[in-house]
Amino acid sequence: MKENIVNKASELFLTLGFKSVTMDDIANEMGISKKTIYKHFSNKTKLVEAVTFTLFENICDGIDCICNNAHNPIEELYDIKMFVMKHLKNEKASPQYQLKKYYPPIHDLLKQKQFDKMQDSVSDSLQKGIDTGVFRSNIDVDFISRLYFNGMTGIKDETIFPREKFNMEYLMENFLEYHLRAIVTEKGFEILNQFITKNQS
Repeated sequence: MKENIVNKASELFLTLGFKSVTMDDIANEMGISKKTIYKHFSNKTKLVEAVTFTLFENICDGIDCICNNAHNPIEELYDIKMFVMKHLKNEKASPQYQLKKYYPPIHDLLKQKQFDKMQDSVSDSLQKGIDTGVFRSNIDVDFISRLYFNGMTGIKDETIFPREKFNMEYLMENFLEYHLRAIVTEKGFEILNQFITKNQS
């Protein structure tokens, strides 16, 4: 039951927002009593926390799977972008922004977890790129991986990139190209060009 509550709450939170969905809404949608939800989650904050970190773990599992199967680090980044975009398709209520506004401690903990995860996987990916000759050998892996995290987080800031002007797919696509153009070798640029052409067609 606990898992079912988290799944239904995820669906509602991503579509309608953390703030506007009540425990009553979740109970009604599931055809259960509110008491049943409170048996598993003592309050709404606990449920928001469970939903947030379940979604985070699911995305991490998907990214790990991509990293283990990608042919090269450039393909890996494009596959991760597609995977994340598929997850974002359900998001209609800017969940990151709402978390930051209404549940700051959960938002801060999530950001730290995202940073730790991304720092590890991007650093590995950059090193793989250097070792296989698609990224320049003189790049500072630690610096670039932090810059990449900062950029990926930054493009989600709607005060800087308002949604009516920039959709998420456009932002991710262009940021990824911007990031890769700065670090690829000639060999890497040929692979990158194939992805740019494929995405434009």
